[in-house]
Amino acid sequence: MKQIIEYLPIIIFTITYFYTRDIFFATLILLIGLFIQVCLEYLLEKKVSKKTKIIFGISLLFGGSTLFFRNEEFLFWRPTVINWIFSVLLLSVEFFSGKNLLKMIMGKAIILPDNVWKKLSRGWSLGFFISGLLNIIIAYNFTLDVWVSYKLFGGFLITLTYIVIMMIYLWRGGYLNKTEL
Repeated sequence: MKQIIEYLPIIIFTITYFYTRDIFFATLILLIGLFIQVCLEYLLEKKVSKKTKIIFGISLLFGGSTLFFRNEEFLFWRPTVINWIFSVLLLSVEFFSGKNLLKMIMGKAIILPDNVWKKLSRGWSLGFFISGLLNIIIAYNFTLDVWVSYKLFGGFLITLTYIVIMMIYLWRGGYLNKTEL
């Protein structure tokens, strides 16, 4: 259910854009969808995750700037900034506190040695960085239609690819058994 709520704003944004061909109206719909997402998360879980707060805050800043200045370039940078913040967070939390952020988030779901958590964290950090870079490359080298489509399908496929790579790495390392896959 949470994944559906998480992807709903970008799905609605994409549908709105392709129906109206108005990036500014679609941006407004995206911001409304993100606000509803925050409200639903609070109603269902009695709290809003830091990840959701970061995404919502950055979306308000960049989406609001897109609407205020009537310039879609702010919107282009939104996913890149979000991805790069997550990339830096994964590395900096460990560097400054000695704690592994990925382990803090997922450590209750799976028990792994610290060196494996470190590799996973660095892999995800690299993945977030590449995802942000790819977003900007697509935004500035392809049409708006391609970029909007990429936001929906590309973002989902990249995340799915990260998860598959992580699962294969853990399975090959003997950290997962067949019943966990």
